[in-house]
Amino acid sequence: MCGTCGCSGTEAKLAALPTEGAKRTVEVLTGLLAANDRAAAHNRSHFEAAGVLCVNLMSSPGSGKTALLEATIERLAGRLKIAVIEGDLETENDADRIRAKGVPAVQITTGSACHLDAHMVHDALHELTLKDLDILFIENVGNLVCPASFDLGHHLNVTLLSCTEGHDKPQKYPVMFRAADLMLQTKADLLEVLGDFDPARAEAHLRQLANPAPSLTVSARDGRGLDDWIDWLEAQRTSLSDGQNLRPQIAPEGAVSHAGGPA
Repeated sequence: MCGTCGCSGTEAKLAALPTEGAKRTVEVLTGLLAANDRAAAHNRSHFEAAGVLCVNLMSSPGSGKTALLEATIERLAGRLKIAVIEGDLETENDADRIRAKGVPAVQITTGSACHLDAHMVHDALHELTLKDLDILFIENVGNLVCPASFDLGHHLNVTLLSCTEGHDKPQKYPVMFRAADLMLQTKADLLEVLGDFDPARAEAHLRQLANPAPSLTVSARDGRGLDDWIDWLEAQRTSLSDGQNLRPQIAPEGAVSHAGGPA
C-alpha cells in the first residue's frame, strides 16, 4: 500500500524502501521503526511528566471518531481538561469541529500519508500546554491498517467499528483489532435500522484474535453506552496516576506488510 500511496514513515518515506530483496526491506523498515520508537518514548515522557493520559483513536474513515470526541467533550465539560490532535490527509474540518466545543485542537495534514507517526505528534505538541490537560486524544488518519503499526507515545489504542461496516471487520483487518485496548462499536442508534449488524458477533471475532480488550456499544447521537466509555477513560486515568505502566499494543508486522515486505 505505502509504496503507492506516498505514506511516510518516521524519518523517510516508506515508499523509498528498497525493492531488491525482502531482507534489505526489513532492515531499512526496522531502522525507521526504531527511530519512530525513540520519538514515541520522548513523547510519552512528556505526557507522563505532565500526568496526561494520551489515547489514540483508530478506525476506517467515517466511523464516527470526531462525533465521539464531541460527545465526550460535552460529557466531561467542567470535569476534565481535554485537547485533541487531528490527523487527516487534507482540511482542518475535524479540528474546527473540536474547537467549536471550546477545546484546543491541533491539525496535522499528512498530504498522502495514511497514518500519523511519533515525529508528527511531537511537532504538534509544541502547540499545546500539557500541564493544563488531563487527557489528550489523537484522532489518527482514517485507515484500518497502518495506524496500528506506529507508536506515537500514547498510552492506549481505541479502535472504532461502526455498525454500518459489518461485524466481520475484526476478521478482515486483524492487525488493527489485535492492537485495540478497547473496541467501540459506534453508531449504535442505527442498529434497529440496519438489522444485519450483530454486536455479539463483532466481539466474538475480536476474541478469535486472542484479544481480551473490552468491547462497548455506543452512540454519539443518542448517548447509549457513553457512560461506560467515560467510566473506562476515568479508570485509565486513575491507573496512570497510580503509576501503572500503560503501553499500547503495537503491530509492527502491519508496517512490514503494507510496505510491500513479507507478512
